[in-house]
Amino acid sequence: MATEYAVELRGVTKTFGPVVANDRVDLQIHRGEILSLLGENGSGKTTLMNMLSGIYYPDAGEILVNGKAVTIHSPKDAFDLGIGMIHQHFKLVDVLTATENIVLGLKEPGRLDLKAAARRIREICDKYGFAVDPEKKIYDMSVSEKQTVEIVKVLYRGANILILDEPTAVLTPQETARLFAVLRNMKADGKSIVIITHKLHEVMEISDRVAVLRKGAYVGDVATCDTDPQKLTDMMVGHAVTLNIDRPEPKERTKRLEVRGLTVRNQYGVKALDDVTFDVYGGEILGIAGISGCGQKELLESIAGLQRIDTGSIRYFPADDGGQTEKELVGMSPLAIKKAGVALSFVPEDRLGMGLVGSMGMTDNMMLRSYRKGLPIFTNRRDPKKLAEQVREQLEVVTPGVNTPVRRLSGGNVQKVLVGREIAAAPKVLMTAYAVRGLDINTSYTIYNLLTAQKMEGVAVVYVGEDLDVLLELCDRILVLCSGKVNGILDGRTTTKEEVGLRMTNLQEKEGAAQ
Repeated sequence: MATEYAVELRGVTKTFGPVVANDRVDLQIHRGEILSLLGENGSGKTTLMNMLSGIYYPDAGEILVNGKAVTIHSPKDAFDLGIGMIHQHFKLVDVLTATENIVLGLKEPGRLDLKAAARRIREICDKYGFAVDPEKKIYDMSVSEKQTVEIVKVLYRGANILILDEPTAVLTPQETARLFAVLRNMKADGKSIVIITHKLHEVMEISDRVAVLRKGAYVGDVATCDTDPQKLTDMMVGHAVTLNIDRPEPKERTKRLEVRGLTVRNQYGVKALDDVTFDVYGGEILGIAGISGCGQKELLESIAGLQRIDTGSIRYFPADDGGQTEKELVGMSPLAIKKAGVALSFVPEDRLGMGLVGSMGMTDNMMLRSYRKGLPIFTNRRDPKKLAEQVREQLEVVTPGVNTPVRRLSGGNVQKVLVGREIAAAPKVLMTAYAVRGLDINTSYTIYNLLTAQKMEGVAVVYVGEDLDVLLELCDRILVLCSGKVNGILDGRTTTKEEVGLRMTNLQEKEGAAQ
């Protein structure tokens, strides 16, 4: 008699040195279902799925596929068993076509026939409702098209069990709806699908069942129709958590930045920003929306002095009580901006690299902002250590100690360290790029509350985010970027997710002056 489980994990354990990533996990994946896998950062979700897809090998326990115990030493072993994983960061060769990427690495008898492969790809697309051109180069594709190629790639290899890691992280609402329609078609065809995500509203919309991990251990599962976001969050965290984003009305809005006609080219000489104009006010949160690669990164880095600017002006207006005059930031380096007394903090997208030094502990990373206050030879470590301890306590950073290298911390804890350090600098302008990308729901709401608290202290907060539901709940105004141009500045309280999503992908006629 055939088992009802496509996959069954029994007592699966994985450790990395003294850290137990998965602790005797029992998990079943049913045939023809969409299962959401939830858990806080560091709870072991991706590690567990990496064992199923052949990237890691379990230290203990067993994996059964279609009722038979199997050994998965590599991704090839996983593919041979009909298991494919679509990672959050795509593994595609930009200069090759979709077809070439899909067949890359396959060993098939006879001479490679790209035309036959393209026909088979079209058949897969027609069957499930994908929209992809087999002859199109990857570098010409949108993020949604690249993700489609990754999914078709595993289906081409015969996968019946698909694992998607944060599949909607950089998709517009319209692209997410199309993806969900495809996933439902695959489910109807008998495929088993596992989605790793932190977006609870999407969990409620697409999944049949939800499984929850907490601190590496399996907490349990529940039918999606029998739960709600609040119950799921409580399961993940282990206690009641408030899921409301507080958005008080702005008080005494004061202009802090005036951006006019900003034009910036990327490393390839292509315009990343084209005649961008807007204002930033203290006492409000300005959200920046746009599909990946539409200039969000270049915009924040230009203001921070990290990008060469072709044309345009960025003027900083200091606090009224400082006796300072407004300053033009174009042409100034980050160090020059700091020396000029500009109170600007920047939480970059690249946490370990541009934001923090992974080999350093919290104390040394705090000192990166303050080491010039020390003597020429002996720097002051007392104040940075005190600040590190303060951030650790207030933001509940999980770390063995303030001198533990931050690269050993989970993504959520790394982000807490970075945000805590930048807020501690008492900025007048705080810019954050994807501050909650990949973070669990509890940590995300901690960050939202921190940003709102800064707003209420009169700080001008610029928030670049990819979750439109959050942008509409958190931000007072939303600036939409499309192909490097400003495609509207909308009221966060009155606009809709559909309007923002449409403006992200369809350039409208240029509107009036900056609001």
